[in-house]
Amino acid sequence: MSYRSTERTRKKKDAKRTAMMQAAVRVFAEKGYHTATVRDIVSAADVAVGTFYFYFPDKETLFVHLYEETAEFVLQAIKQGIKGRATLPKQISTAVQAYVNIGVYEPAVVHLLLVGGVGAVPALIERRARFRESLVNVWQSPLDEALEKGLILPQNTRQSAEALSGAIDEVLLHLLDKMDPQAEASATIVELTDFSLRAVAFVGV
Repeated sequence: MSYRSTERTRKKKDAKRTAMMQAAVRVFAEKGYHTATVRDIVSAADVAVGTFYFYFPDKETLFVHLYEETAEFVLQAIKQGIKGRATLPKQISTAVQAYVNIGVYEPAVVHLLLVGGVGAVPALIERRARFRESLVNVWQSPLDEALEKGLILPQNTRQSAEALSGAIDEVLLHLLDKMDPQAEASATIVELTDFSLRAVAFVGV
């Protein structure tokens, strides 16, 4: 078999795997973990049942894998929003914007992370805890920096980050329940940024 033929075969397999995983995110978001079946996933992805079992031994393994990949994607998006921004207002604004945009344009991703499989997948408990810890750390980082510079009042930045993380998640889920989340996204980003700055007692300029 030639290199080109091997490469084409590999790309076809990768495309099927990607399509199946994207379909699985939507199916789990729409039907819930317990109700969703392997046949639902392969039907949505337009692949054979055998393709599913070529990559994953069961539905739970796929779900956990999806969760881990989705968690890393969201964390990196928020980190990138904070990175390189010079002020706390800009850091929070761009990070919130990155998170809200994921929710608006890929709502299944946010539902998978925040509500998918809760209490249904034992293997997910530790991974969910790691994601929540990482998310809090991402929000805490700019607060620690601002505290050192005297830009926010003295406080427990860990607890502040926990509160921000929970509040932002709740607002985002509420936004996604609305008829037209995209139409309200910009206002939500502004309001969440203002709320966050008030919540951490920002006194800078």
